[in-house]
Amino acid sequence: AVVRMSAFILRKKPKKKKKKKVADVQQSEDFFIKPESKVPSLDTSQWPLLLKNFDKLNIRTAHYTPLPNGSNPLKRNIHDYVRSGFINLDKPANPSSHEVVAWIRRILRVEKTGHSGTLDPKVTGCLIVCVDRATRLVKSQQSAGKEYVGIVRLHNAIESEHALARALETLTGALFQRPPLIAAVKRQLRVRTIYESKLIEYDPERRLGIFWVSCEAGTYIRTLCVHMGLLLGVGGQMQELRRVRSGVLGEKDNMVTMHDVLDAQWQFDHNKDETYLRRVIFPLEKLLVSHKRLVMKDSAVNAICYGAKIMLPGVLRYEDGIEMNQDIVVMTTKGEAICTAVALMTTAVISTCDHGVVAKIKRVIMERDTYPRKWGLGPKASQKKMMIQKGLLDKHGKPNGNTPQDWKEQYVDYRYAGPAVGGANAQEKREAAESDGEVTQPDTPSAEEAKKEKKKKKKEKRAKMEEAETGAEPDDTGAEPDAEVSLSLIY
Repeated sequence: AVVRMSAFILRKKPKKKKKKKVADVQQSEDFFIKPESKVPSLDTSQWPLLLKNFDKLNIRTAHYTPLPNGSNPLKRNIHDYVRSGFINLDKPANPSSHEVVAWIRRILRVEKTGHSGTLDPKVTGCLIVCVDRATRLVKSQQSAGKEYVGIVRLHNAIESEHALARALETLTGALFQRPPLIAAVKRQLRVRTIYESKLIEYDPERRLGIFWVSCEAGTYIRTLCVHMGLLLGVGGQMQELRRVRSGVLGEKDNMVTMHDVLDAQWQFDHNKDETYLRRVIFPLEKLLVSHKRLVMKDSAVNAICYGAKIMLPGVLRYEDGIEMNQDIVVMTTKGEAICTAVALMTTAVISTCDHGVVAKIKRVIMERDTYPRKWGLGPKASQKKMMIQKGLLDKHGKPNGNTPQDWKEQYVDYRYAGPAVGGANAQEKREAAESDGEVTQPDTPSAEEAKKEKKKKKKEKRAKMEEAETGAEPDDTGAEPDAEVSLSLIY
């Protein structure tokens, strides 16, 4: 019996390993772009958020010094995760958008919340609620396109369903709209574009039609329903409305209710279970996945957070198809969004240039000092700091009497010479001009001259005002007869 049992145990098949879900892998593992040219072993189409398909980006340079600061958006600690996230909320009927946003602010106990575009109290559907740091993306979400499903009620019977479909098709493209009477905005005539629309169903007995519309931000569907009624000659009004998409997120993209948010926060407060909060709130990077990407070196991140120009030497990777004046997202090697920017170079120019401004910052998203300060650490800057300490340069880094001759030759004073002129040539020109007895004046006046000019103008202004006052004062001799004349006229 013992032999049989041992034989049975030996014959037992080994258990199959459970295949991990992509979402679990994304949250458990560390994802970042390594300073090497090797292709990663994991399929990058399964990488999270902004790092998805990063191996298809053009490589400008693969070398940089990785810094331990920052983290993958999915692996932020819960405090930072909540304060740099958003909720794809299914807005309930009756409360206004502002009320809903205020309730979420109170539930999550955060400082700021914002939403992706106001919905009328009776309207339900997709409302993107941004929390704290993510509120910096609210403006871009408000101007993004929207999709709606609505019900129109016609006041009289129409010939057929095709007549309504034709009317809906006619009302596409740029349309004039005046906000409805109940709207809380100035009732000005405005142009709004309807990209696409289709009739889903029509009930001739109840004279109700269900339709779908894809439109520009700020389009009034209530006004569209009135226009449909006018076009059909029977009159019409909006019966019901639901927003099914706002920007990049639709109602199938993990939409949650107010109860879900409340329950997730309750679980975290009482059981310290943060899994539900992480399921309800998403990192702000999810709103930017449709943008073209620029990957920056870790050493350049904090400078951008302080408003520095996005220069080409700091770029590691860049995407194909970047056009001039296109909105792009600037990101770290760990997949965090640093800022949104407007491209000043195309992909072709980036690949051929060595230096220059790649993009202009539109909105900084990342908190300052998340990464360490790395500017002023280059060889030239370090030498300059040392010379200031020794007294070889003044406190502003400009030459003084103790400055070595070789530094003076290299130094360019931009008050006298433009940036394109070499330092030595500029120095020679200035010295030559001074030896001839001519002193070259800078194009722009110095600070002292500007102050003197300001004082002079003030004095002139004061003198004019005093003259005006003395001229306006009535004369003792001339005032009496005027007064007498006026009195005699009255009486």
